[in-house]
Amino acid sequence: MNVILYGGTGMIGRGVLRECLRDDAVESVLAVGRTPLGVSHPKLRELVQPDPADLSALTAELPGYDACFFCLGVSSVGMKEEAYRRVTYDLTLAVARPLAAANPALTFVYVSGEGTDSTERGRSMWARVKGKTENDLLQLPFNAYMFRPGIVQPVSGMPSKTRLYRTAYAVTAPLFPVLRRIAPNLVTTTEAIGRAMIAVASPPPATAPAAASEPAPRILRPRDINHLGRARGQS
Repeated sequence: MNVILYGGTGMIGRGVLRECLRDDAVESVLAVGRTPLGVSHPKLRELVQPDPADLSALTAELPGYDACFFCLGVSSVGMKEEAYRRVTYDLTLAVARPLAAANPALTFVYVSGEGTDSTERGRSMWARVKGKTENDLLQLPFNAYMFRPGIVQPVSGMPSKTRLYRTAYAVTAPLFPVLRRIAPNLVTTTEAIGRAMIAVASPPPATAPAAASEPAPRILRPRDINHLGRARGQS
């Protein structure tokens, strides 16, 4: 599997990158972004450029990719809707549309958020914009999956870039084991997210039982992500 990764410098993206580099099913990773990852690996190649949505340098290569893991995003705190939409909706669709045109068999995984408003009419600005993004991605002619991870526990040294989130994670870290016991369907990890992404982008083994080869839902919440992540870790 050849993967394009967006958002590799963020907490979730770094966790996804880690799992891609560890999984034998992933042959190569192309990380696209504005800043270098600071990571070196035989599987990894980077495309660092001011406009991460510009895929013109990859036009001839795009049909050869099997999946795009889109982990790029920003906090809506302090942002006006227009600015948040530019980063959340416009950039995402600017990447997704040429990928769908180049390879309809590609799997596109988008990191959204628990509470996303699929009706696009709710009072929460970020939830409406995320809902519009999800809905339009699901209409494109490729295999699209929306990940709504809820509360995410960073593992293996994958901190958030957002100071508020870093502080919150540091304060609540001792509570994660408790949360996982009392509310397992609300909490996941960066490791589980990465493994679940690889799982939905991987064809089922020819010898898999019918029940095991059932397709994943198009919108995945923490319970679905954790289930796929555990299964991938055992494969």
